[in-house]
Amino acid sequence: MWFIIKIFCSYVLGFLLFASVLHGRAFVRYKFILEEAPYTRLCSTKNILTVNGQFPGPTLYVTKGDTIIVDVFNKGRYNVTIHWHGVKMPRNPWADGPEYVTQCPIQPGAKFRQKVIFSTEEGTLWWHAHSDWTRATVHGAIIVYPKPPTGYPFPKPHAEVPVIIGEWWKEGITELYDAFLQSGGDPSVSDAYTINGQPGDLYPCSKPETFKLMVDYGRTYLLRIINAAVQDMVFFSIAGHSFTVVGTDASYTKPLTTHYITISPGQTFDVLLKANQPPNHYYMAARVYSAVSDLLIDNTTTTAVIQYNGNYTPSSPPLLPSLPYYNDTSASVNFTASLRSLADEEHQIHVPLNITTRMFITISINTFPCPNDSCAGPNRTRLAASLNNISFEQQSVDVLEAYYYRRNGVFGSKFPNFPPLLFNFTGEYLPLFLEATRRRTEVKILEYNSTVEIVFQGTNVAAGASDHPMHLHGFSFYVIGTGLGNFDKDKDPLGYNLIDPPLQNTIAVPINGWSTIRFTADNPGVWFMHCHLDRHMSWGMDTVFIVKDGEAPKAQLLPPPLDMPPC
Repeated sequence: MWFIIKIFCSYVLGFLLFASVLHGRAFVRYKFILEEAPYTRLCSTKNILTVNGQFPGPTLYVTKGDTIIVDVFNKGRYNVTIHWHGVKMPRNPWADGPEYVTQCPIQPGAKFRQKVIFSTEEGTLWWHAHSDWTRATVHGAIIVYPKPPTGYPFPKPHAEVPVIIGEWWKEGITELYDAFLQSGGDPSVSDAYTINGQPGDLYPCSKPETFKLMVDYGRTYLLRIINAAVQDMVFFSIAGHSFTVVGTDASYTKPLTTHYITISPGQTFDVLLKANQPPNHYYMAARVYSAVSDLLIDNTTTTAVIQYNGNYTPSSPPLLPSLPYYNDTSASVNFTASLRSLADEEHQIHVPLNITTRMFITISINTFPCPNDSCAGPNRTRLAASLNNISFEQQSVDVLEAYYYRRNGVFGSKFPNFPPLLFNFTGEYLPLFLEATRRRTEVKILEYNSTVEIVFQGTNVAAGASDHPMHLHGFSFYVIGTGLGNFDKDKDPLGYNLIDPPLQNTIAVPINGWSTIRFTADNPGVWFMHCHLDRHMSWGMDTVFIVKDGEAPKAQLLPPPLDMPPC
């Protein structure tokens, strides 16, 4: 009986919320129309899935604490979902977006009204598709302004410019994805990287459309840098200029002046660029960072142009920046380790100190046997991936609805706090039996307001060690430590930064290394955690956290909207 009453009440509350959206005036509304449009890159034209005919898609402008409504219309040929990356969505995972985790996909011809709730975020975030690999073309920036009367913790820049780094394939992304699944091996590497949708001068047929940023000497520009690439971390730099990092993942940092950044898929950085060099044309550029020596990579470089206003004869071609070498792990780790939260009186941080839930999660590439040894993985196996030796398996019903309506058999609740076997995780030669993993849909249940510490440990299983940008939905977390090699539980915690660690939603766990994060589980709901390299996510490098309701009404999961897409 209580089950029927719960469903009835949820629909009544959902109707009231829906009615307030329809008749209220408090929410800013956006319309996202997903449809195919022809785009020409690299001397060829293909149809790509876009939002409102734009690539990248439209930028959303909000103020800290806003709630917006986005009506998503799927006029494409394939199922799709939209995720608001880094938006904590307090108590509202219903609109978070990951396919078969918090919702079933929006089918062709259907629509879904998503209520996007902002809370403590301030800075740069982004939105993207979260079904298959459609985010390759379906993505855009989110700019979260300070709530008046407060302002930036740095002098107001002359202008603000989104800089979105992406990847481009000559073949269709759906065809690429299908071939990847069928082969059991690695996907084809991209044909180009892009900045704001354009490959840049160094690619054929691309020079006329290269993105250009016009600047005035002496003025400062806020670049809101987003890595929307599907498969690769990248180094980014600007010729002849240093710049100052002032924020990451919609949280302010202590100013860090540098000549380059390493940015993972999913991450954002806010950087201040002072136009203080002799008037000229300068390239901003990005190229891959990949520490895996035997992995095929896209070794091309995407460029955009910083062009000073005025009368002068520019260099031809523009000056190129000096980027770290593609496998320079030290450059990547040193940059990441240099980040610090601003942590001043107006931007306080709250690092959990008394930990109630400790987890040690191994991150591995694995293999499955393949019928007739016909797959493209090592020794003709099928490549897989795992967390604590569990390769996450999606179901045909999403986890959130199964949890909310107590539908049995959709998921298990035994995701382990520790791996089933301890070994030399980063050893050069590891026995083949370690490559085996289990396909399961296992989640981790967290008590409301529990304090969580996770040590992510990269492994060299299947000789597949790489950096892993781990992203957690529904939360930002403090990155209190990182290092190379096997985590030492006795020595490494002594070096934890509990004073001003960066607050992020995506962290690159270094190749054959570890990273430790902490957060407070104060957001009830169902929240996906996964590697943001999409091939790894597709292989099963994922899990789900379910945070139980608290006692107070405002510590409990909101009811579902009336128009949830059906499974």
